[in-house]
Amino acid sequence: MVTLPSSQPEPADQSPHQYRETAESFGVDAARYDRTRPPYPAAMIERILAATSGKELLDVGCGTGIEARQFRDAGATVLGVEPDARMAEFARTTGIEVETGTFETWDPSGRTFDGVISGTAWHWVDPVAGAAQAARVLRPGGRLSAFWHVPQLPPEVVASFADAYRRWLPDSPASLIADRPALELYETILGNAERGIRNSGGFEHPQRWQFDWQRTYSRAEWLDQIPTHGALTQVDPDTLAAVSDAVGAAIDALGGQFTIAYATVVVTATRALT
Repeated sequence: MVTLPSSQPEPADQSPHQYRETAESFGVDAARYDRTRPPYPAAMIERILAATSGKELLDVGCGTGIEARQFRDAGATVLGVEPDARMAEFARTTGIEVETGTFETWDPSGRTFDGVISGTAWHWVDPVAGAAQAARVLRPGGRLSAFWHVPQLPPEVVASFADAYRRWLPDSPASLIADRPALELYETILGNAERGIRNSGGFEHPQRWQFDWQRTYSRAEWLDQIPTHGALTQVDPDTLAAVSDAVGAAIDALGGQFTIAYATVVVTATRALT
């Protein structure tokens, strides 16, 4: 089981939602993003739906519709809101209804929902303004559930990948944190979400739910995914190729594959009744 730390002495960036260029860069290859990003544990989908008062959901930052399709297939009705028009269009091709815009300024036109969900996207939303908007569009007793995959890579994998990023992306913020534990970095994201929910004044006390699982990646599978990572969505093709070659060599040295222990963590709260 992956255990998240309770605090972080040297916090990472506290306001990733301000980096709109990165936040709206993932649609550069929406098909690859949808193909390579892992879905969410079925147990998480089931628990969120069981704890939500109904099945009309709003998916904030729905991207290509990965989690929206999972909730839809579990019996929910899902409307997505997505700032990147390319990602939104891809989601529509999979049968998900999507409106384009940033959630904080999105106009619900009087519509309300039983639940607001957000998969690996809430850190791109202003934590207080986003929670306040969620409270406005939720029905009484409705639930906000934001969730992320927290990947714990083996130490030797982290070290090898960090070397590649520092060599080829020396000026990127990603190179500065490449060998920091994901558990530490995500604690900042999770803590920001919780503080935003509390400071919005619209919710009961937030909770965390955790779902542990593992996945083994081959060299080809990981190299197919890394162009969708935020540090690489905007780099030039030559730099991307160099990073891919270096990471691929590191995976070869590890036997051609490696296993990630994931903790999918949900920050969730019920809308206050008063």
